[in-house]
Amino acid sequence: MKFFADTADIDAIAELNDIGFVDGVTTNPSLILKSGRDILEVTKEICALIKGPVSAEVVATEADDMIAEGRKLAKIAENIAVKVPLTWSGLKACKTLSDEGTMVNVTLCFSANQALLAAKAGATFISPFVGRLDDVNLDGMDLIDDIRTIYDNYLFKTEIIVASVRSVNHVTQSALIGADVVTAPPNVLKKLTDHPLTENGLKAFMADWAKTGQQIL
Repeated sequence: MKFFADTADIDAIAELNDIGFVDGVTTNPSLILKSGRDILEVTKEICALIKGPVSAEVVATEADDMIAEGRKLAKIAENIAVKVPLTWSGLKACKTLSDEGTMVNVTLCFSANQALLAAKAGATFISPFVGRLDDVNLDGMDLIDDIRTIYDNYLFKTEIIVASVRSVNHVTQSALIGADVVTAPPNVLKKLTDHPLTENGLKAFMADWAKTGQQIL
């Protein structure tokens, strides 16, 4: 399974990338706002840092305007994936941009039917939001399971990006289901290393080592 960093923070991306932890990056208008950077400038910088797909989102709501924005974003770098919302206009834009050879990430997916439409429109990626479904007392991982089954049934090539990831359990469940990608904030990705038994074991080792009076360096 691939890991995408869900952030526009260059320093956070660079830290994860240095240890081979990042296969791509996803951004959205909220993350651009949080970064305090110009969208074209920061996206270009991310694309230069990361070899994998970098999702940059359109902000228009009509298909023709989405297509125009998508074409402009796609010119930033070869690894841009234009992000469009899962609306009727977004699907029209997806079809046009995909036919032109641009990677497209269809976002804000909350149902299996939506995911089916995105795949038929030629989406490179589909981004179901599991955390937001959990917020309204639905199990977001059920959606991932449904999409995986549908895509496998019909051999769709669209990759499933599990988005709105809130916990390490979302990551584990995504891997068990067979999702292609998890996109998560850097703090969630870093928490994948955490386990109380690891911490307790290390403390015991360090205590015993101190008693030896030895040094390696």
